[in-house]
Amino acid sequence: MTTLRSLLFVAWLYLSMAIFAVGLSPALILPHRYAMAVIRAWARFVLFGLHWIAGVRVEFRGLEHRPVGPAFVAAKHQGMLDVIVPFLMLDDPCIVMKKELAILPFFGWFALKTKMIVVDREAAAKALKDMVRQARERLGEGRQIVIFPEGTRAVPGTEPDYKPGVAAIYRDLAMPCTPVATNAGLYWPAHGFRRNPGVAVYEFLPPIPADLKRGPFMAELESRIETASTRLLAPPQA
Repeated sequence: MTTLRSLLFVAWLYLSMAIFAVGLSPALILPHRYAMAVIRAWARFVLFGLHWIAGVRVEFRGLEHRPVGPAFVAAKHQGMLDVIVPFLMLDDPCIVMKKELAILPFFGWFALKTKMIVVDREAAAKALKDMVRQARERLGEGRQIVIFPEGTRAVPGTEPDYKPGVAAIYRDLAMPCTPVATNAGLYWPAHGFRRNPGVAVYEFLPPIPADLKRGPFMAELESRIETASTRLLAPPQA
């Protein structure tokens, strides 16, 4: 049954992209808020299907730590769901994303329209400088910068590998960083079509102060995210 429900949800997901891409593409020539509203509506549509078809419910915790206005957010990355939920968690998110996503129909079009930070990971130092520059500009527009410190999706429970990009943005923006933990990879894995029924949790953690040196910041960020994410991986208590 789980396999059948997973296949139905995958069909729902790609059909939703086609419907929104064709039906709401005029928003691409309208101001930013209209394009963002389309992405947010699509995200709700995806989560509706995820719940009622695949049996995966999404829960947000730690909302007292959710930033409002210009902010810097660093989130655990375990699957595609992590790229969708920021549009429901935050007011005007700007996600740091790899350039491969920018060529996808619908998602890529609207990502470029809404000025997501697209990074060419093969460009090395140039990509890092460009990412920091874009983050500074988007922050100036009052947006919430969202980065996945590991740079790619990680299987739940595996050894983390935090990249230096998050520290570069943290140093340049000189503002607190709000970590986000998750267990979403248990229910929407990084690979394959299977969706496992359960509760995918996204938890905002207390912000890290703005004045830490690079080493202590990276250690604190990894400790907070990994400790909380590991806790979320444990089976719920009766």
